[in-house]
Amino acid sequence: MSLMGDQQQRLWTKVDVFTKHVQSHIGKQVPEIEIAHLVAATIALKGIGGILFIFGTSLGAYLLLLHQMIATPILYDFYNYDNEEKEFTQLFIKFTQNMALFGALLFFIGMKNSISRRQPKKKVQKMKTV
Repeated sequence: MSLMGDQQQRLWTKVDVFTKHVQSHIGKQVPEIEIAHLVAATIALKGIGGILFIFGTSLGAYLLLLHQMIATPILYDFYNYDNEEKEFTQLFIKFTQNMALFGALLFFIGMKNSISRRQPKKKVQKMKTV
């Protein structure tokens, strides 16, 4: 099996385990996900969101938040491992790093919104009487 095929297989396995986990907790059927569409959406969200975030827009931060919400629980599935395993520690560290990034994005959005609301009103100059 090629390197690309092996990576696709691992990603498919993680997506499959995640959908089964969600289905068991929600009790409803999750729609079938095409891996190619998932990868394309991930690239688009991260790329466009990153570029917009560099320019300081809230839309970029929201796109990056959406990417984090979708990708983090699928890629870093520490909850499927016993805490004695080596993979558990590695995945848990990466998961918590992504959650810290999620929090930083929320902080950015909050600060951006609070700054725009606190703009001082222009003072109206009084007319001087002669």
